Amino acid sequence: MITTRPTLQGTFGMASSTHWLASATAMAVLEDDGNAFDAAVAAAFVLHVVEPHLNGPGGEVPIILAPAGRAPEILCGQGPAPAGATIEHYLSLGLDLVPGTGPLAAAVPGAFDAWMTLLRDHGTKRLADVLSYAIGYAERGHPAVERIGETVETVRELFETEWTTSAEIYLPGGNAPAPGELLKNPALARTWQRLIAEAEAAGSGREQQIEAARRVWREGFIGAALAGSAARSTMDTSGDRHAGTLTGDDLVNFSASYEDPVTYDWNGWTIAKPGLWSQGPVFAQQLALLPEELEYGTPEYHHTLIEGSKLAFADREAWYGDCAEVSLDTLLSRPYNETRRALIGRDASCELRPGSPDGRAPRLSEHATFVASGGTVDVPAGAGEPTVAKDGATRGDTCHLDVADRWGNLVAATPSGGWLQSNPVVPELGFPLGTRLQMAWLEPGLPNSLTPGKRPRTTLTPSMALRDGQPVLAFGTPGGDQQDQWNFHFFLAVALRAKVRGGLDLQGAIDAPNWHHDSFPGSFYPRVMAPGEVTVESRIGEDVIAGLRRRGHRVTVGGPWSEGRLCAVARDPETGVLSAAANPRGMQGYASGR
Repeated sequence: MITTRPTLQGTFGMASSTHWLASATAMAVLEDDGNAFDAAVAAAFVLHVVEPHLNGPGGEVPIILAPAGRAPEILCGQGPAPAGATIEHYLSLGLDLVPGTGPLAAAVPGAFDAWMTLLRDHGTKRLADVLSYAIGYAERGHPAVERIGETVETVRELFETEWTTSAEIYLPGGNAPAPGELLKNPALARTWQRLIAEAEAAGSGREQQIEAARRVWREGFIGAALAGSAARSTMDTSGDRHAGTLTGDDLVNFSASYEDPVTYDWNGWTIAKPGLWSQGPVFAQQLALLPEELEYGTPEYHHTLIEGSKLAFADREAWYGDCAEVSLDTLLSRPYNETRRALIGRDASCELRPGSPDGRAPRLSEHATFVASGGTVDVPAGAGEPTVAKDGATRGDTCHLDVADRWGNLVAATPSGGWLQSNPVVPELGFPLGTRLQMAWLEPGLPNSLTPGKRPRTTLTPSMALRDGQPVLAFGTPGGDQQDQWNFHFFLAVALRAKVRGGLDLQGAIDAPNWHHDSFPGSFYPRVMAPGEVTVESRIGEDVIAGLRRRGHRVTVGGPWSEGRLCAVARDPETGVLSAAANPRGMQGYASGR
């Protein structure tokens, strides 16, 4: 099969990410005798600099890691709702949804602590070593990718009239960054330089300095600036100015945490994903809903996947969340999914049909029920997380990175939030707060109700796959609600298609024509839904497009390279051969390795 690029193979190390500079950074760390975890941390901080419209230090990250010889585990960098983020508080402000921008939407930032925890527990490098690459790009500049300037233009008026601290960085001289123009963030460089200086002043030990950096983030100059920014009244998508609920105590009380992944066995593979506080189990449910026989790539194949995905995402709406009480064993069980699979007919469904695991009656948000029944919602400019336009055009939303090293370590992470269009830049820090609380409902008693101390259900969902108990594949994609559609299609392409040079055809699976549907309430403000709509890449073929339309799907044909931004690395436990691939869509993802 001819692909846009070769699937890379080697034995030393592999990295793949949504920006070539992050992938190159990861390889530089591997070449300097760092391991996969050192490389991932360094690449992540570079992503904060070179993809500021997609992620930032004030955001969040779930990480799935498999240290050599050990089972995968999840490191959760998704911060919870602050102590003051009660439903009653938001309702008292006249809101029925958490705004899509501004400090009211800020959860406790979790990404920084997660990366520091990974570096402390599994890395070998010092704090100054891994931050040096990000400091260099922030201080001396990096060539701006097209989407940075395009994103800034969408919020230009807001930056010029309300979020003026953001304009100082992203509208210098009144101009948005042009493609290829050197974009600098000296305030961010100074933040990391001061962090390093204070950490090194605390002691000479590697772990000692990392712990000191964590304290500075929580209760030092960074924590004080973040809490101060949250307390300022700021214009948000509600059309009013609001202060947030995040305080210094919320920052002090948060620590990234380890947990076991959700796993599911299918056709000789084991999939490992984050739990019900993410949308990760949707991937496993889609596997559980597959029939035994299905010919890859046919119209019937795509119809079956679309309809199964609708059922899995309907269950996500009814049952997933950090407050979930549903049994995952039931949600992924054969009897439950046989019952659910029976709902897949020849024609497309336009209904939101959650199931009743263990006989429990599903309950949806009133807003979700409203949009599912055809109610319309106004969508303010710049609201929520930009993902994919109705014409299929790819937009930025999140980042992803994967690393494999010669010692057998694997890691996948999906950093997001805290992007430049989420909140005003904190001037003394050079980055804004995030907006992940917009995913929680302002109605009590739901699995994903806004609850102090609980994580809002996130769309972020890195993946790992095992064969015979050995981790062999780490992968993921940006894309908000599309993530575990695109992830799923990629995995099936890897599992069901021919190999390349004796290994997994990662690049062929990434390049395969992709699609997504919108038949469930979106996770981002204003939580819209488009029943029966499917957006496909034109390369999928006229036979598939015609076949889907005959079955009643409302098909939008997008550009030939408009769906998905996948990254992947793999390791063959028998030979030690490493491989990697990256998405050509958007012209910035890249894999590197040798």
